[in-house]
Amino acid sequence: MRKADNVLTAFEPPPPASTPLSEAAAEAWIPRTCFKNGPPSQLGVELELLVVNADQADRDAALHPSHRPSALMRTLSDGGLDGRLTVEPGGQVELSSRPGPDLPHTVDAVRRDLAALHGRAARHGLRLVGTGADPARQPRRVVDHPRYATMEQYFDRWGPAGRIMMCSTASVQVNVEAGLHLAGRQRATDDFRRRWDLLHAVGPALIAAFANSPRLAGRLTGFKSTRQAVWGALDPARTSAPPVGCNDVADWWTRRSLDAPVMLIRRERGSWTAPVGLTFRQWIRHGRSAVPDHPAPTTDDLAYHLTTLFPPVRPRGHFEVRYIDAQPGQRWIVPSAVVSVLMDDDAAGQGARAACEPVEGRWADAARLGLDDAELARAATRVLELSAAALAANPETARFAGPVQGYLERWTSRGRCPADDAAAEPSGWAKLTTDEQIGDLP
Repeated sequence: MRKADNVLTAFEPPPPASTPLSEAAAEAWIPRTCFKNGPPSQLGVELELLVVNADQADRDAALHPSHRPSALMRTLSDGGLDGRLTVEPGGQVELSSRPGPDLPHTVDAVRRDLAALHGRAARHGLRLVGTGADPARQPRRVVDHPRYATMEQYFDRWGPAGRIMMCSTASVQVNVEAGLHLAGRQRATDDFRRRWDLLHAVGPALIAAFANSPRLAGRLTGFKSTRQAVWGALDPARTSAPPVGCNDVADWWTRRSLDAPVMLIRRERGSWTAPVGLTFRQWIRHGRSAVPDHPAPTTDDLAYHLTTLFPPVRPRGHFEVRYIDAQPGQRWIVPSAVVSVLMDDDAAGQGARAACEPVEGRWADAARLGLDDAELARAATRVLELSAAALAANPETARFAGPVQGYLERWTSRGRCPADDAAAEPSGWAKLTTDEQIGDLP
């Protein structure tokens, strides 16, 4: 998501600081930077998409243009986009919107950008596909950058999951404000805590409802959301959710950030690798004794370290919801609308929180079982029912109620998710590449 003045400010490291960072300064800097209050209706969306050849016979072929991300960017980045386009390590493209003042504004801006991107891709024999994991191809990194080379090496300690995550997965990321601008520190704290807790409470239900990645590299994996399962197999020090009932989320995130191993250390030349097992807290304490070829860490190093932490909801001054599989066609609008209305409508949010209490913390079950699990199915159905009703009750968002209701009727209320349809397709592609509308959206 692109930066905007004062609202939904994606974390961008400050200018390099020459003064070494103290442990106390780091503990003060993290919560005031990662948990900010802003206008509650602000919304941003980040869509990751796989790139495949448009010729159906070649959909299991290599990435096109053949492992040349710079050529891919030239093909798609012909100006005129409201958002920002980047290429992920495996050649996936990511469209990051600017934060919009509300759901309708953001959705309309992203739809225009996507229409332009799909048109440009088609003219070059390409197709952009929304699915949580590549059903056909083996993971292969095509972006040659020290960050990704070092990340790949780091995650290799956890087996193949790291390369799969980097090169073969895609998501719908929804970005919402951390809280309201309220008078009084306690009221502001209560608001961001309510929003944070709600996003985590509904997480397993939304993972199950929007699971869309049953295949990987030519085979069924046994998961409805292979993408979420892959994240769950990685370094828990940087990817796991807070414990259910965590009392002080800012303190939890501060401790998690400082006690996580340093993944990489930027250098002008040579490798970006960090000493194995070195936490950021240890680096602050020991400086050059820990990393002889680099100065003691500064605020800039801490800011970059935070970009290597990947929990299901990442605090970045706003809350980045990271747990939803990519969706084909226009279906990304459905989870975006659901997350948005749950944040903005207190009654819907409270109802969703209550409905999801029995499944809170069941991240792994949601990835494996989807809506085959009766409790997850009940929770997801109720969340979408509440969301559709709340959207319909507001004239500004009423046009999004139809797509949410249509999705609910086609899958969720039947105890099914898109992964159930995709698993039945021998190629893994046919259903996923349909530009399908769920309900009417003017």
